[in-house]
Amino acid sequence: MRWIWFDRFEEFESGTRAVAVKNVTLAEDHLHDHFPGFPVMPATLLIEGMAQTAGILVGEARGFREKVILAKVQRAVFHEVVRPGQQVRFEARIEQLHDAAAVTRGTIHCGATLVGEVDLVFSHIDQNLGGREFPEENFVFTEEFLALLTTYRQRGTERIPL
Repeated sequence: MRWIWFDRFEEFESGTRAVAVKNVTLAEDHLHDHFPGFPVMPATLLIEGMAQTAGILVGEARGFREKVILAKVQRAVFHEVVRPGQQVRFEARIEQLHDAAAVTRGTIHCGATLVGEVDLVFSHIDQNLGGREFPEENFVFTEEFLALLTTYRQRGTERIPL
């Protein structure tokens, strides 16, 4: 994972649920190019934020032993736009967790407003592509990523276990 699309975890219940937040600012280059004069967060990046939140939840549920990749956007519905100055809240829940795959259901909020609903399917590729060989190292949850993730475990003085 080369970049993280949220600022921190607010809640993390191992194997069940995760909540991450992102503060949207005009300092983000994509907001200047997406609808010039009317900056809004692209829906694709909202899906990415949900995919990262849910993907980390799925990876952690299996001890980060699997290479977890997004296999399918099962459903993505958006009700509102997200503008600079707002804080996005990604809430992901694991609906099903199997050896080969996981299904998650997610909601995206700004304050009390429901912005979107995103349901995703993840593949555990080591278990799912019979006969195909992948590098031994986990190229999704690398050592660098796991070290970076520890910085997201703190919220004030309270620890959020991952």
